[in-house]
Amino acid sequence: MSHAHDHDNDLDPMAARVRALETILTQKGLVEPAAIDAIVDTYETKVGPRNGAKVVARAWCDPEYSDWLKQDATAAIASLGFAGRQGEHMQAVFNTPDTHNLVVCTLCSCYPWSVLGLPPVWYKAPAYRSRAVMDPRGVLEELGVHLPAETNIRVWDSTAELRYLVVPLRPKGTEGLSEEELAALVTRDSMIGTGLALESHQP
Repeated sequence: MSHAHDHDNDLDPMAARVRALETILTQKGLVEPAAIDAIVDTYETKVGPRNGAKVVARAWCDPEYSDWLKQDATAAIASLGFAGRQGEHMQAVFNTPDTHNLVVCTLCSCYPWSVLGLPPVWYKAPAYRSRAVMDPRGVLEELGVHLPAETNIRVWDSTAELRYLVVPLRPKGTEGLSEEELAALVTRDSMIGTGLALESHQP
């Protein structure tokens, strides 16, 4: 499975309307496609996921915060100033050496915007939504996540009432890093479960 963009006829009605509006504005010379792409990329891969990365880094560094995150993720996340649209009902699931967590929304595309920013196109694609449930290990393998055969993979299905944040395993050898440095190791995909935390900072 690749993270390719869907064709227009695979878009949900709202996304199709947005695409149509973007096309009209571009044709009239009112917007620059490259500027739109840059803005979307910023919110999809930089600004939004940085919020979640700070939550994960705090959990790695602060056992009390980690316990709070396990018990009441919505409140723990809000305490760092990250609340809002689709972030009201959160649950944090923690990866362990024995269990890897993977998040999907099989019925729609529920996604915690307040901590992960804009949902990636592939997250909403039917291929991911179905295969993540039926063959999670195969999907992870295709995405470059190779787990030991004995590792249990647990799939969490997001809904309008509950959305999930995966807390990935802290990479080995990072004991001396600051919270900010640790946050730089946390990727959006690792907080969905389709990736792992980075072993070292990659700008």
